Amino acid sequence: MYMWVELRVAAALLLAAGCAVPASASTAAGTGDARAALGRTATPAEVAAWDIDVRPDFKGLPKGSGTVAQGQKVWDGKCASCHGDFGESNEVFTPLVGGTTAEDIKRGRVAGMTGNQPYRTTLMKVSTVSTLWDYIHRAMPWNAPKSLSVTEVYAVTAYLLHLGEIVPADFALSDANIAEVQRRMPNRAGMTTEHGLWPGRGRPDTRNTACMSRCAEQVLVASSMPDYARDAHGDLAQQQRAFGPVRGIAAAGAARPGGAAVAAAAPAPGARLASQYQCVACHAIDRKLVGPSFVDIAGKYKGQDAHAALARKVKAGGQGTWGAVPMPPQPQIPDSDVQAMVGWILEAK
Repeated sequence: MYMWVELRVAAALLLAAGCAVPASASTAAGTGDARAALGRTATPAEVAAWDIDVRPDFKGLPKGSGTVAQGQKVWDGKCASCHGDFGESNEVFTPLVGGTTAEDIKRGRVAGMTGNQPYRTTLMKVSTVSTLWDYIHRAMPWNAPKSLSVTEVYAVTAYLLHLGEIVPADFALSDANIAEVQRRMPNRAGMTTEHGLWPGRGRPDTRNTACMSRCAEQVLVASSMPDYARDAHGDLAQQQRAFGPVRGIAAAGAARPGGAAVAAAAPAPGARLASQYQCVACHAIDRKLVGPSFVDIAGKYKGQDAHAALARKVKAGGQGTWGAVPMPPQPQIPDSDVQAMVGWILEAK
């Protein structure tokens, strides 16, 4: 909304100054829609590549099918290292399966959600099977999101539903029968907006309706944080655990409180690759996260010719050297990138 206002002002200033404006831009300004002068229309292929969401009414669901048996093979190869053979593991993530009963499937509400269940599994909470399909399709597996085919997504979803005893072992999930499966989801009637975000008697945080027509053209800022309150608790970015390539990492060259902007040194190629391939989701430089720190790895193999062995470990994955939590395989990483990362890790200080 702010951008549209600024663009209109900029167009007016250009015209007043007698600057030459392309015909398409002047036409757009004349109609009052500056957006028409920006960029180009997305191609059908570009729209299809981004428009992958699957809604609760199954709009957006691609045609296809997959069996429980197919899903088990995909699961064993790409999912079990984090979620366990039966979706029961809580070593890396909370369990996906458990806490539901045949009565829950019949009733549509999970009794364990209000009981003394020690934790809430995914199948206890999720109310729509489309959510499972959509999330698996766009975000799994952890180390290679969007790499599963449509058939594999149907199959893995079918296997997960079978683990929750929602579908039988010989079941084939498809776009033709997924609506029937929805009617067996244990918590299908458990979604509600009649409460606040946190436990207690709080009211919902918002009941706003998205504006789709005749919306306000300019938004007035009603309040803002006063200057004296900014950074009152220090640099929050430095107080968060670094997780992935973005969260908790201060922007390069960002101004620091009480001083001028400092240009950040470019990261080493190995560090950049470790972030690119999500290694930093489980490993930190100098402290243990899910897996050992890079400094600990360098210390363990100091003075040894471990480069080739560690490169194979990155490609094939493994378990047991640093504990019970498995490291998933990363066969998709080019050999040159693996060599660069391993070399950087072995020199970590």
